[in-house]
Amino acid sequence: MASRTTGTIAAGDPVTVAAAAEILEDGGNAFDAALAALFAACVAEPVLCSLGGGGFLLAQPGEGAAVLYDFFCQTPRRRLPGDEVDFLPIEADFGAAIQEFHIGMGSVATPGIVAGCFAVHDDLGSLPMTRLIEPAVLAARRGVALASLQSFILDTVGPIYQWSEESRRLYHSRRVPGQLLQPGERRAVPALADTLEALAREGPRLFYEGEIADAIVRVNIDGGGALDQADLSNYQVARRQPLRRDFAGAEILGNPAPSSGGPLIAFALALLEDFDAGRDESERLHRVARAMALTDRARRHSGLSDDSHDDQVAKLLSEAFMADYRAEMPGRAGKVGGTTHISVIDGMGNTAALSVSNGEGCGHVLPIGGIMLNNMLGEEDLNPNGFFQWCPDSRITSMMSPTVVRGPGGRLLALGSGGSNRIRSAILQTLLNTLRLDLDLADAVAAPRIHLERDLLNIEGGFAETTSRTLTEAFNSHKVWPDRNFFFGGVHAAAFDPETNSFEAAGDPRRGGHTMTVGGPGHGDC
Repeated sequence: MASRTTGTIAAGDPVTVAAAAEILEDGGNAFDAALAALFAACVAEPVLCSLGGGGFLLAQPGEGAAVLYDFFCQTPRRRLPGDEVDFLPIEADFGAAIQEFHIGMGSVATPGIVAGCFAVHDDLGSLPMTRLIEPAVLAARRGVALASLQSFILDTVGPIYQWSEESRRLYHSRRVPGQLLQPGERRAVPALADTLEALAREGPRLFYEGEIADAIVRVNIDGGGALDQADLSNYQVARRQPLRRDFAGAEILGNPAPSSGGPLIAFALALLEDFDAGRDESERLHRVARAMALTDRARRHSGLSDDSHDDQVAKLLSEAFMADYRAEMPGRAGKVGGTTHISVIDGMGNTAALSVSNGEGCGHVLPIGGIMLNNMLGEEDLNPNGFFQWCPDSRITSMMSPTVVRGPGGRLLALGSGGSNRIRSAILQTLLNTLRLDLDLADAVAAPRIHLERDLLNIEGGFAETTSRTLTEAFNSHKVWPDRNFFFGGVHAAAFDPETNSFEAAGDPRRGGHTMTVGGPGHGDC
């Protein structure tokens, strides 16, 4: 029997976390555990995670160089005429905000998750893929009692999951006719269990050139989508050098181009290099809000809102470009979808920060496998210049920003967030809370947040009254939320200190955060 691996996990559902912990207990490393967690999330977090989506894994091996695995979705090779495309709007009701998404087969981009899982496993895995899928297969066959948060998410994007007959069969409630699954209802997906077992045996060719590929192509041909066999056969995982930024005595590794989230976090950190824990909360938050506004403006002026590539990122982060923006920070001489995250660190220092998304789903489920495909071409956040303006056969830019921090004494921190455009603001504030304010991880994650977008400052409930008043006076366009809210992202973070051999983890309560530590001293918020 293999000796267990010590480590800690933070993710968005107890079933997801338990899958990773089981693999660590069986002697797997952090990368094995992260993959097992991803497969389990396809069952336990069905809106946020699907084999039909895409994502990124930032891997820092205990020995060796860090690498960013980009297995996000790819645009089709061709655009269909408008009258041939299945593409329609729906509204998601977040309670205090309404957001429009587009669904239908015309919103589907080439999925990358399956290819990404096998690429990571080939490079960094230690246990067989047949072992890594076992927790998810068992969960899919027995069924998982839907957590309250997952039921809320499902209800929020309800029109998508009520759209097709196949989706209604998988997600309708047996307790409440006409409604989607309620909290506590068990959801079994035996077809997904069969698919995972087949993938573990046969490898990714099954998804990109075999029976599953045939099903994807057929639903596109019949249903008004643009994907064809060449889109699937030609899909490639990209291995990239992480974006690096020094801040507060630590090295921060982020998601490089063509991601936009990582570069924008690095830009905001550059504006906040002199962020001072000695200032009062109101002044600190005003500076953070101003940095967000300037980062939004810099995104447009650098061209990053049109596309993201190495030259544009280099321009964004150049001292010459940043100088004018730094000058506009307060106090200076003066003259502007569904995602989930998994963090795992093991006792050997292997660190995995894994962010994945299915958008919100396109509304259609494959006739085999129980897989809902993504709607990445229907998300406004990923198409800032308008729908169907994308460049054919290119990697879609993303705000997903899995992040690893390497601190003094070899200390490691892995974190990331869901939350669409709120991803970068959630990660930024968690980094400031840990690296500048020296909060412990749970407090850093749970602390109230702000988010500025299109000149509107969103202020989460939980700040002192004086802080909220100062912010609302400083920003004419503002919205004060009554409490902590799903809208502000969900940071799941794991940390390891090799000097004390201790672990720490924090799951964001906004998004069902859960943690677990396997062996060794550590604590979290289980």
